[in-house]
Amino acid sequence: MSADSSADLSAKKPKSGWLNIAVDYGPLLVFFAVYKYYSPSGEKSGFGEIFAVLRATSFFMVSAIIALAVSKFKLGRVSPMLWLSTALIVIFGGITLWTQNPKWIQHKPTFVYLIFALSLIIGHLKGKPLLKYLLDAAFEGLNDAGWMKLSRNWGYFFIFLAVLNEGIIFYADWEYPGPFLPNEKNPAFDLWIAAKLWVFMPLSFLFTFVQIPMLLRHGMSETAETELLSDPPHE
Repeated sequence: MSADSSADLSAKKPKSGWLNIAVDYGPLLVFFAVYKYYSPSGEKSGFGEIFAVLRATSFFMVSAIIALAVSKFKLGRVSPMLWLSTALIVIFGGITLWTQNPKWIQHKPTFVYLIFALSLIIGHLKGKPLLKYLLDAAFEGLNDAGWMKLSRNWGYFFIFLAVLNEGIIFYADWEYPGPFLPNEKNPAFDLWIAAKLWVFMPLSFLFTFVQIPMLLRHGMSETAETELLSDPPHE
């Protein structure tokens, strides 16, 4: 992509940091809130754990589609990363509802991370900074070398997140082996969903933040820092 086309992309992309964050992380927060609202409050409850997971998954799917629509009509574009993430939310969410097995929605992030990781690393090996196109972004002043390093770094970080997600699922199942009746609270699922909110999100923002010095050395303007932090790569 030429400097002129990058400038055109940056010019046509509305700057709305809070809206970017809402689009990226709103569906996950909705999933967390709905699950907590309907989750059994004690060891047993008439609502039922499966009911809570399925209700949260339904809201997750709907909110993801709404977020995609907001990105299209309010921000003026939908990045390929958001298209793929939304599609997999709908696919894995649908399988979760059909099978009534929460494992599908738990493994969804792993598939997303691995797809992004393979795309970015293969692109880096071929000399193509695919993160630039996956994000549909143009950070002001950032040169091709900076994009290449950012794509490579995020590729390896996505592999780390995929392994971490599977590790947390394994640990949660080992710590709370079950089996759990439909009307019993599932602490293993509670642990996983808490990790999504309190581990994965902070790690992603922290990783994005530590990339800034490298990006500044490769020409990114200081005014682009806010845009980068408000719209980091995500599942």
